[in-house]
Formats: sequence, structure tokens, C-alpha cells
Amino acid sequence: MALTRLQLSDFRCFAQVELALSSEKNLITGANASGKTSLLEAFFYLSQGRSFRTARAESMVRSGAEGMFVAGRVARPGVAERPLGIRRQEGRVEARLDRKPVKRIAELTRALPVLLVDSGVHRLVEDGPGQRRRYLDWGVFHVEQQFFEAWRRYRRALRQRNELLKSRADKRQVATWTAELATTGELLQVLRQRYFDRLRLVAEAMAGQILGGHRVEMKLRPGWRGDSLADNLEASLERDRQLGSTQVGPHRAEIRIDLDGMKAQERASRGQQKGLATALILAQAQVFRGLVGEACSLLLDDLAAELDPHHLGRVLEVLDDIGGQQIFTAIGVNEPDNLSRDAGAVFHVEQGRVDQVV
Repeated sequence: MALTRLQLSDFRCFAQVELALSSEKNLITGANASGKTSLLEAFFYLSQGRSFRTARAESMVRSGAEGMFVAGRVARPGVAERPLGIRRQEGRVEARLDRKPVKRIAELTRALPVLLVDSGVHRLVEDGPGQRRRYLDWGVFHVEQQFFEAWRRYRRALRQRNELLKSRADKRQVATWTAELATTGELLQVLRQRYFDRLRLVAEAMAGQILGGHRVEMKLRPGWRGDSLADNLEASLERDRQLGSTQVGPHRAEIRIDLDGMKAQERASRGQQKGLATALILAQAQVFRGLVGEACSLLLDDLAAELDPHHLGRVLEVLDDIGGQQIFTAIGVNEPDNLSRDAGAVFHVEQGRVDQVV
């Protein structure tokens, strides 16, 4: 899968832009603050319906404009290109796929799977469990068809149960949602574990390659102890009532990452965290390709600035093996490692303009 065309209207510093992208390597060059990352942000927004830079969607609208529009075309081998787009106007959002309105952004996410490596990549290792749960669930969403509906049902049951706990409702009322929480929660764990078992093998090997031989080990903790979530929820009920929220379940799951036998959050330097997190994301891309049979798109923001030369060289070797559509940003055409020689398309960004160089 690849985005062959990207069209922007009133997005960030760009009034009107249309790019014809390569289905393989693309390079976007320009000075700092020229808008390179904004192009990656638009690509990401088209897939996820949100920005990786801000929680305020309004800040993506060009100054003085009333709204913005991001659109593109997704190509797959042997299949007609699929148009998709998101329009934001006066706080209202309309998303379309195949020229038809979609009910959920998840439909765009499935049509255009995208992974990102940017300046905040280290947070995948450094931050709390929520970052790693989202990382894991990206992959489970794309390869396990039951996941999205089970996740929606679980989140609804969790929300309802927590509201009852906070209001001090009686146990019979809480029990109704506890049963749904247990059923959907155990299904989520089965789906997560099945995917994680594949991901872990690739991620540990790739992290060792990128980090130069350091030993990386990963383990998925489901968010409760023992086999039965139902038993855990029953045992935790009084504590849940005291705290006003559910203390066990998949929403408490964690991926424990060890580097050379110690917790990576405590053991790894910032450079190692970036290299390790990059390895985890690239492993996700490789597993996706193996299970789905097609490559996702990779957005790689200024790798030369984020990784030291040793880690960068190993990452570029891995990227060559993964293949698929890759979109790099860099200050100059000679970064990273003279990528412009191999790029199918090269663009230069300056003062709200994008010119295609190759």
C-alpha cells in the first residue's frame, strides 16, 4: 500500500499543495521550520485523523483560513486507486473514502496504514505503559479482524462500570458491566498475545541489530494476574469501589522492555532509547508486511538529527530490507547518507511552497 498523491489546502503554512509521491523512497528537504514535518503531519493526519504534534486540530489550519482539507490516493497492486480525504471546517470534520462519507476514522486507518519515527520516538520507551499499549494495538488492529469491535465494547463497558463505581452504585448494577468487561477483556488479551508473540521475536532481533549487539527482551503483561479476568475483577471489587475506577484489565496492560537484563527506561541512554524505539517501530512494519502481505507507509522525520551515525547506518540497512513506501525529511539532499541517489521522488520546501526536484 502506498499514498501516490497528497493534496493539501490551508494546512499549516501551505495554501495549496499537491505532491505525486513514489511508492518507494521519497525525500523532502528544506531548512529548519520550512514545513517539512508539516507534510509528514498531513500524511499522518490523513491516516489517523489526528496530529502527532498537537492535540489542538485548529492549530493545523493555516492562519487566516476558515478550514483545511487533506486528501490523497492509495494504491495497491492489482487494485484501483482509492481516494480518501478529511475536511475540517468551522470545527466540523468530514472524512471520506472512495468518495463516500465514513462513520469512523478507523476506516481510513485501515485503508492507509502508517508508522512514524520522529523526534519524540524515545517516548515509546521512556514514557508510561499507555504509549506501548497504543504501539501494540496499532498492529493488532491491522491483523486481527475481531480487535476493533472488541476494543470498542471493552471501552464502553469500562466507562459504564467506572461511572457506577464513582456513584457508589450497588454491586448488582456494577455486576452487569463487570461481566461484559471480563468477556471482552479476555478476548482482547488473546488477540494481543497472539500478535505480540510474533512481534516480540522480530523486535528483539531487530533491536539487537540496531543497538549493536545489546540484548533486548520483551514481555507482555495483560493487566491482571492469573488466567481469569473475571476472578480478578471480583477480587478487586471493593478496592475499585473505594478508588472509583477499575484497577485490573487490558487498559492496565504493559509491555516490559529490558536492555541487557535491566528495565530499559532505567538502563538506556537517550540515544539508546531512540535506537530501541526506532527498532520497535521498524519491527512493527516488518511484521505487518509478513502478516498482511503488503507494506505500510513509513514516515521518517530527520533521522540524521535524531540518531547518531552508528545507529543511523544500521537503521538505513533495516529500512532497505523492509522496503515499501518510505518518506524521509532532511535539511539537505546529502542527508541521510545521500538518500537522494536512491529516492524515487525528491521535494524541496521553502516559504510555503513545495517544488519537486526529482
